[in-house]
Amino acid sequence: MSEQPSKPGTSGTTHFGFRDVPVGEKQKLVGEVFSSVAGKYDLMNDLMSFGIHRVWKRYFVATAQVRRGDRVLDLAGGTGDIALLLRDRVGETGGIVLGDINGEMLRVGRDRMTDLGRVAGFEYVQLNAEKLPFPDASFDLVTIAFGLRNVTDKDAALREMHRVLKVGGQARVLEFSEVKTDWFKPLYDFHSFKVMPTLGRLFANDRDSYQYLAESIRKHPPQEELKAMMEAAGFARCGYRNLSAGICAIHTGYRV
Repeated sequence: MSEQPSKPGTSGTTHFGFRDVPVGEKQKLVGEVFSSVAGKYDLMNDLMSFGIHRVWKRYFVATAQVRRGDRVLDLAGGTGDIALLLRDRVGETGGIVLGDINGEMLRVGRDRMTDLGRVAGFEYVQLNAEKLPFPDASFDLVTIAFGLRNVTDKDAALREMHRVLKVGGQARVLEFSEVKTDWFKPLYDFHSFKVMPTLGRLFANDRDSYQYLAESIRKHPPQEELKAMMEAAGFARCGYRNLSAGICAIHTGYRV
């Protein structure tokens, strides 16, 4: 089941899952989805991926270009998985800005860090990835994990990620992508469109949000297209690595 990604701006509409909606409405609709799922977000990620998302995230952070003392922006930071993994790598002198457009997701992340006793070194900013509230060259590393596909104007977000990076800094995108193994595609489609919404209904009482999340994966630009978008946004030395047969991929670019 394959759907071609669409870009906003040409007809006044963009995709929300498999539906076309006015560009101005997508942000509100996505916000409603994540406000609905925030409380069960971590549980549902474990159920839907059989826990593999934790392995992907650890690898994503372990292979990032980051040193002690670095300042990092984690976009679509949600419940703080990536920020928590990054915190030890930047050390006492570094800092993590956890940014998300959804206030409910930010609250869940902040409460989680507090419960873990991990308070120092984190900042929380409610923001729009298309218009980042930071000066040029503010960060050594910018990450976004499983969030870019929900951004209305992905090109604008990539340009903003490039703008706030320091020269020599790295941007990393972890996102669901296009499965590359033919025999696995039917199984993946069944899991996405039958199992995920059912789990959403059973464990989060919200089938529709998880139906949208499955559809949003299919609308996201596949590997080569996203690489080209990063190059167009100004990034150099762009590349990607497929994980789990292309279920997701890590894209990397640098500001030079």
